[in-house]
Amino acid sequence: MIRPWLALALVLAAPAAAEMIEPITPETARAWSFLSDRVMGGVSTGAAAYAEEQGRGFLHLTGMVSTANRGGFVQMRRPVTLPPDAQGIVLHVRGDGQRYFIHLRSAATRPWQFHQAGFDTTPDWREIRIPLSDFQPRGGAAASLHPETVDSLGIAAYGRDQRADIALAGFGVY
Repeated sequence: MIRPWLALALVLAAPAAAEMIEPITPETARAWSFLSDRVMGGVSTGAAAYAEEQGRGFLHLTGMVSTANRGGFVQMRRPVTLPPDAQGIVLHVRGDGQRYFIHLRSAATRPWQFHQAGFDTTPDWREIRIPLSDFQPRGGAAASLHPETVDSLGIAAYGRDQRADIALAGFGVY
């Protein structure tokens, strides 16, 4: 059995051309945490939980996003280390047909700063590939994104009132 930290090291230390995906398992799911706008006084609610279906493990992010009280997000997040030559992020996801976002943060950013890229979901599992060049700074983050400085990756329902329902079966870099 591969330990979660070793699996992540193998995924993220692989050459960019040799794309690898870290599947969500009971072990790798432990690296993820749930976060909402309640940390800043918002009222959004939700949860991220491990589940399995037909032999596939996944993290399921659900909740109610509310922009009341200057809020507006629910998120599942984990620490990551991207190789300096990373070109993009790969996700295996399914959802409720709505738009969701990847948030990348670094140690140099403040809690409200991040780089963001959106993607649309479908009810069927599919691979999403997002080039790092598609990520835009938010909240006053530096304009440029350097892969070697990224230290966390989040999957978020963000910026509008919505019911969130998205599942993540794996992620990696290319």
